[in-house]
Amino acid sequence: MKGLILCAGRGTRLHPFSYSQPKTLLPVANHPVLHYCISKLREVGVQEIGIVIHPSQVQIPPSVGNGSQFGATITFIEQEVPLGIAHAVHLAQPFLQDEPFILLLGDNLLMDSLHGLMRAFTSENSDGAVMLSEVERPQDYGIAEVQEGRLVSVEEKPRQPKSNLAVIGAYLFTPPIFESIATLQPSARGEYEITDAIQSMIDRGFHIAHALTSGKYSDVGTIDRWLEANRWMLAKDLGNTHRVGEGSIVTNCEIVGPVLIGEGCHIENCRLGPYVSIQNGVHLQNCAHIENSIMLENSSLMDVAWSITDSVFGRSSHLVGQSTDTSGVFILSDKSSIRIPAVKREDT
Repeated sequence: MKGLILCAGRGTRLHPFSYSQPKTLLPVANHPVLHYCISKLREVGVQEIGIVIHPSQVQIPPSVGNGSQFGATITFIEQEVPLGIAHAVHLAQPFLQDEPFILLLGDNLLMDSLHGLMRAFTSENSDGAVMLSEVERPQDYGIAEVQEGRLVSVEEKPRQPKSNLAVIGAYLFTPPIFESIATLQPSARGEYEITDAIQSMIDRGFHIAHALTSGKYSDVGTIDRWLEANRWMLAKDLGNTHRVGEGSIVTNCEIVGPVLIGEGCHIENCRLGPYVSIQNGVHLQNCAHIENSIMLENSSLMDVAWSITDSVFGRSSHLVGQSTDTSGVFILSDKSSIRIPAVKREDT
């Protein structure tokens, strides 16, 4: 069995951070989301992995190399125009050939393993399988209808959902999926939808199994979801502890875990946590309190007297704020935003 990971999306909802690097390389608990996807495939024995990228995403191949660091072999497949998941699968057919394959979305983070998906596929002698999870807003997802334990329909972002079971971005397919994709027409949003291909397989009499998961998952497609994924991955890896990378110096700090500090950092006179990820080369000095935030490589925060929360600081970004100042100067990248609490003044 092979694996296929889709990474060619533009990541517009993650601007400005996805301007400088693909969203699938943005770190969660200091590891790129794409690396988690590869690890999930390796956990179930998948060794041959194809990664679909846009030609402009030149940072992805160096990040994963030939796959040897994961015990895998990696093949890159280019998708010049992002025309949907089904289109990307079609482009990967020469790599996948006639073997079953697991399909993952490169910006999806799954807490559960893929063993449940594998078991559903093999135990029911099916022609494919999808992972489902209950969601609060089914209108925002591809929604599955299950009757008497059998998947009977899927629909992308329905106005009147038939259930609250969402297809969450982990699939297992056999070669008949390619015949279904070949019959598709673009949807209203101009994409070839994988849900339409799945429905076509069902209509043609193929059996698509399903695995229901209650584990956490997130498509790391917005700043809020990125921070949320970072929180639960830190909690999973560290509990309420913290970890300091090699060569980092931490002095006179209060740390409330989970907090992850990378290599070569200098942190002094700060209160950190919970839920803070700090990448390599970060410099923090005299920061009153930082929580639920991500600091990318070589960023720095100096003399910040207010509490910082729910924030992401880009690579090599700098924030300086003297506690006695009544005004500040901020240099921010495109589409960045910063919120400073109003200063409460005592009556005299």
